[in-house]
Amino acid sequence: MEKKIPVTIDGRELQALPGQTILDVAKENGIYIPTLCYHPLTTLVGACRVCVVEVEGARNLVASCAMPVSPGMIVRTDTEKVLEARRMIVELIWASGDHNCLMCESNGMCELQDLIYQMKIEKPRFEIQSPGYPVETTNTMIMRDLNKCVLCGRCIRACNEVQVNEVLDFQERGSRMKVGPAFDSDYSDSSCVFCGECVEACPTGAIINTQGRFAGRPWEIEKVRTTCTYCGVGCQLDLNIHDGKVVKVTTNRDYGTPNGGSLCIKGRFANDFIDHPDRLKTPLVRDKNGDLQEATWDDAISLIAKKLASIKKKHGSDSIAGLASARCTNEENYLFQKFMRAVIGTNNVDHCARL
Repeated sequence: MEKKIPVTIDGRELQALPGQTILDVAKENGIYIPTLCYHPLTTLVGACRVCVVEVEGARNLVASCAMPVSPGMIVRTDTEKVLEARRMIVELIWASGDHNCLMCESNGMCELQDLIYQMKIEKPRFEIQSPGYPVETTNTMIMRDLNKCVLCGRCIRACNEVQVNEVLDFQERGSRMKVGPAFDSDYSDSSCVFCGECVEACPTGAIINTQGRFAGRPWEIEKVRTTCTYCGVGCQLDLNIHDGKVVKVTTNRDYGTPNGGSLCIKGRFANDFIDHPDRLKTPLVRDKNGDLQEATWDDAISLIAKKLASIKKKHGSDSIAGLASARCTNEENYLFQKFMRAVIGTNNVDHCARL
């Protein structure tokens, strides 16, 4: 059993494990420290400095998300010096971009907005200067507005370390620094596979799901947990529903396995088939002229049974094959293969999730 490390945070004597950061210990014990660049699944960088705390004996304030605890460490998270430093950092971030909350899709679900409200900042003391970058709308899945980017690097680390696609990185230097694919190309012209990990990682409205744009504010959305139907992995996701329609898909890392909050392009973006006007809602059967006509389920099933029986009688059981779908439940797929083997009498059955 690992030896515990004694640490004092805001006058509370706590026990920490070796390798834990100040932020880890604080979170475990219900002590709030704000963060912005922190991502639990990626490298700790301490880039934004919003999480700074005062450590007794240290010359400067330290980033709690990247500072490991040491025996006897005394930490203060809410001194006047700490609060003023955090306020200054948040004001500088606010002033360096175009954070128009009225038109932002992340309004009500923005970490920068939350920090500004918590720190009671009505207006930054600095002049607000938007970088003036064009908004990227070259694809139907991800929209990027780098004027809202706070350069936290979360999307970069999520892309490179969680999905390991290595598409994004910092470009330029100084006041012209920005995030994007190589050679400043847009997503459509890059090696991006549109997994949407950057959308999930972004703390502001700089990277958003285009499908959900103007489809409902965060407080109007009902989230329903379900299992992705595209393959047999069983990824967990949240259907975002507004006015009875699925407007977009998000994930929740608290759900854990099997996907840990990550998705592929189909799981995150290929959901418009649900309410597509071309989606069949009733069976269609061809009439004598070969035209498709709506029919009842009983009529359609009777026709299928009649034709399968005719083919089996004329050509034998092995002339029939069945392909099951991952969009069905495990129970439905079990019944399907049972039907093919026990009723039709063939082993010619396969499943798309095997591919």
